[in-house]
Amino acid sequence: QVQFKEVGGGLVQPGGSLTLTCLASGSIFNIYNIDWIRQPPGKQRELVARITPGGNTVYADSVKGRFTISKENTNYKVFLQMNRLQPEDTATYYCGANSTWYRNTLFDGSWGPGTQVTVSS
Repeated sequence: QVQFKEVGGGLVQPGGSLTLTCLASGSIFNIYNIDWIRQPPGKQRELVARITPGGNTVYADSVKGRFTISKENTNYKVFLQMNRLQPEDTATYYCGANSTWYRNTLFDGSWGPGTQVTVSS
């Protein structure tokens, strides 16, 4: 099973930038769609961005043009570059993957413990 851990959260002023890094265990990381999701205070979790094994990306409408997801396959890392941050981006951010079929085998997914991002002046 692949495991994930997020690093890089913190406090940032509105309009500022922050980069989150997702550290994955093992080369099996490369078979998964990797997601960044977030959970604002008192709200449900929502998908922020996704990157596929082939490098295709998907973004929530609320972050398009501001956030960029990328990855380093050889180092098992996924990044979320966040620009022009707003107070409504305040949330706990998680990286991870859902269970995935690969070559007729189901590989379990998992999620990291999360990292807090707070956007406030």
